[in-house]
Amino acid sequence: MGKVNIGLRGWRFDEDEVFDESGELRPLETMEPDTRDRIVRLASMMGEPCDACYLIHGDEDIQQCNVARVIYGEPLGEVLLCPDHEADFLYWFREDGGKQYAGETELEDEFHEWFAAGGRAPENYGGLQHVNTDPDDIPEEPDISDEIPTLEEEIEKLDDEDLDALDVNLDDLDF
Repeated sequence: MGKVNIGLRGWRFDEDEVFDESGELRPLETMEPDTRDRIVRLASMMGEPCDACYLIHGDEDIQQCNVARVIYGEPLGEVLLCPDHEADFLYWFREDGGKQYAGETELEDEFHEWFAAGGRAPENYGGLQHVNTDPDDIPEEPDISDEIPTLEEEIEKLDDEDLDALDVNLDDLDF
């Protein structure tokens, strides 16, 4: 098995750590803590606006923001980006000092400061070429008639110590 993105490009997971033999999502309590933290965080990040778009448009024109398709950084310090702004982040990270924040939650704030101050990638900056390999070789979507535990149900199974270790605001979830 290989590495896969789930929901957003950027964070890559070992396929066999996240999915079981039948292609179903493994229970959260069986995942490594870092993987579990990222999976839980991804669930709350899906559908959120691109950070760069949000810095441009703010709450007043949030409808102008593109939905994020890419995530970089560490949980609770991640940068969400649309394809239009991914090159800006990659330029900042590779060429303008961002690499020093790799693995740190400060990455998000530092990128936001750089972008808000007018930082942008040069015209035609290459960015990344994303290639979908073996798109037919990914686990199939489960049959919706099957009983699949929801994220909320999986979180309810975790004990208080594991929930505290996630360090994620779960107030938006319906328990």
